[in-house]
Amino acid sequence: MVGVLLLVIALAPALAILLIILAGRPSLSAWLNLIASIIAFVAAAVLPLLVQSQAHVYWAGYIIIDALGAWVVLCAAIVYLLASIYAVGYMPLLDEEERLPVFYALFAGFALTTLLGPMMNNAGLYWIAIELTTLVSTFLVAFERAAESIEAAWKYIIVVSGGISLALLGTVLFYWGGSLVIGPSYDMTWAALRDAAPHMNPTLLILGFLLVLIGYGTKAGLAPMHTWLPDAHSEGPTPVSALLSGALLNTAMIGIIRYLSVVDAAGAGPLPRITLVALGIVSLIVAALFIVRQEGIKRLMAYSSVEHMGVIALGVGFGGALGIAGALYHMINHSLNKSLMFFGAGSMMRSYQTKEIGGIHLVSRRFPVVGALWLAGAVAITGAPPFGLFASELTILRAGLETKAAWAAFVMAGLLIIIFIGFLNHFRIMYYETPEHDNGVEGSVSAWCTLPMWLALLPLLGLGLWWPEAVWGYFGTIAHALGDGALVAGSTP
Repeated sequence: MVGVLLLVIALAPALAILLIILAGRPSLSAWLNLIASIIAFVAAAVLPLLVQSQAHVYWAGYIIIDALGAWVVLCAAIVYLLASIYAVGYMPLLDEEERLPVFYALFAGFALTTLLGPMMNNAGLYWIAIELTTLVSTFLVAFERAAESIEAAWKYIIVVSGGISLALLGTVLFYWGGSLVIGPSYDMTWAALRDAAPHMNPTLLILGFLLVLIGYGTKAGLAPMHTWLPDAHSEGPTPVSALLSGALLNTAMIGIIRYLSVVDAAGAGPLPRITLVALGIVSLIVAALFIVRQEGIKRLMAYSSVEHMGVIALGVGFGGALGIAGALYHMINHSLNKSLMFFGAGSMMRSYQTKEIGGIHLVSRRFPVVGALWLAGAVAITGAPPFGLFASELTILRAGLETKAAWAAFVMAGLLIIIFIGFLNHFRIMYYETPEHDNGVEGSVSAWCTLPMWLALLPLLGLGLWWPEAVWGYFGTIAHALGDGALVAGSTP
């Protein structure tokens, strides 16, 4: 059954690509992509119910689906579905009707790569999957063909490819370390690396991990390697921005988590986790500085992504059952919340014909429903109760206070307060300040653009009010499978 679901998740967008290319019709392309996203989501939603403590391996060991992979695949599938719904109403506004089949084929291809990445059981194949996400999404970032979009696409592919090159070097070092234990030729699966890790050279392991952390950390948007992210997220079409933030970043983060479990198995000391915690704090600092002074609406959302990937990095770095539970819960809440925020930003940009925060005014008066949804999302994205991100951030703070890096938890709390004030101040301007020169707004927001905002907000509220006991147990299973590593042992959920 699990194998069938994995096949469905892969074939749905793959067949959509083929049919879109053959059909070549804009409206049909949108529906084919939407149907593929629905099928992929339904299959991905069932996966965590079937994949618990036992990992399932397929295709001669090259494909694996464990509890961690199933969770990240679910996060990606959620964003793919929401963004596909939004695209039906949003993409016709770009006046690129003839090129829409190309967009939807690339969009389904991008979703396919983010869904397949977490399933890779070979470290080399995982690297290839991450590189494929770059190649496909670059064309999507530049889709609108404006000078800013093309510049953002170039920056994206250059910076990320540089990071991925370092990840490849780190992968080679891990393979080299394993070859000294297992033999000159072996299957570089995650299990094989963990089994060999206690016998590997610790210096080689740590160096390899640091290279992998920088490489995949670049793709995950961790500062100071984040420089591609604000441009790519802000210049690509809004459905692409949602998929970049809510799906791609998690797909890159799972690689860091898997490699960290390898160095934990080796007992290589606290340096890898402390480095990850440090990058998490740096990401929060950079996000706080740029969020407070930000002028572009989608760039504001992009720096919020840097913030939340920093929070996830802190949860993973703190480790233990609480740290892992908080990080994974944060993943799904961020995927929902950031999709909602980009959808609202895209609709307001088109309505007010500006990318600048200062050009958007009186949103709640002119767009009562969308304005209320977007404002609720803004409160949620800052980690305020009663939404899901509050629960996950509080859990990560608890995990941090129980480690030798408790200082990082206090710094995290302080920076989150600054970001809360800075982020909502921008919404105060857009919602309550009266402009000196009011240029009005154009048109209304399509129901296709409003529906996914509802579909994102309601689960966010539910996940904030109730953290199911089964989910606690699921995260505990993942933490145990990763080795229960932590800076010091933490309590269980």
